[in-house]
Amino acid sequence: MTTRVERAVGAVLGSAAGDALGAPYEFGPAGQLSARRQEMRGGGGWDPGEATDDTQMAVLVGESLLERGGLDLPDLFARFRRWAAGEPKDIGLQTESVLPSGLPWDQAAARHFQVNVRAAGNGSLMRAATSAVWFAPAGREATMDAARRIAALTHGDRAAWEGTAVLHELVRVALDGADPLAALPSVLEAVHPDHRERYARVLAADWHPDRATEFNGAVWPCLGSAVWALRTTAGFAQAVRAAVDLGGDTDTVAAVTGTLAGAVYGEAAVPREWTAPLHVPLPGSGGRVLDAEALRALARRLAGAA
Repeated sequence: MTTRVERAVGAVLGSAAGDALGAPYEFGPAGQLSARRQEMRGGGGWDPGEATDDTQMAVLVGESLLERGGLDLPDLFARFRRWAAGEPKDIGLQTESVLPSGLPWDQAAARHFQVNVRAAGNGSLMRAATSAVWFAPAGREATMDAARRIAALTHGDRAAWEGTAVLHELVRVALDGADPLAALPSVLEAVHPDHRERYARVLAADWHPDRATEFNGAVWPCLGSAVWALRTTAGFAQAVRAAVDLGGDTDTVAAVTGTLAGAVYGEAAVPREWTAPLHVPLPGSGGRVLDAEALRALARRLAGAA
């Protein structure tokens, strides 16, 4: 039987593995992974097994939680800023606009949203694996509230907050050993009323990514695609491969899928050939690079110290 800690490691390690698997195919057409028949071979400017900003930011979140003993939003925002100043290979458009703005941590994203009106990208979903593991023991209300607050550091649109809150709660359910898909109706009841209907559509059992009305770089189809991949496959690797083969924002859709599938199936389900070359450079941190074992250790600390 898979233990809670093994599922927690699965969520963090699975997210990073999905990120690295999908990175070479980002913004490409559907079916590239299956057509290429190669995994973790690099490409598109990424080395084999190299994780992107998705995992880099997730590590920053996890380390802040551990070192500060909980959620310290100013500290987390400062870490994000140092990372962005280190010139990562990839950074989301909204995040890239918000972090160097010079505005305080509690104003930068809100001001960006006021000016741009739309800020519902998937950038807060992609980094949620570590915080979802940390806050899971605190229960539904606390984990969803924390997700919203972390998302709001870079994304001023409440749609991004609510999607991240849903992901946090689905991971919490999975870490408890229950079925996150079966929990969806009750999870949707906890979504802000203004956003509940839209999330209900993309999380419905009959929804398919082909029905998305936005590019999957947006929060709704990204989360919907990850849930679809989990629902329509029978294992971790199958789910993540299905996510990558959707095309588009492949690294983030696969990272979110890996978070969910890893929490469901556990650490042992993440293929060894995916984790062996896995590495996470951390710009702005003096050249630190985390490997798979370091991610496992981080996840175990997050699961045990909350």
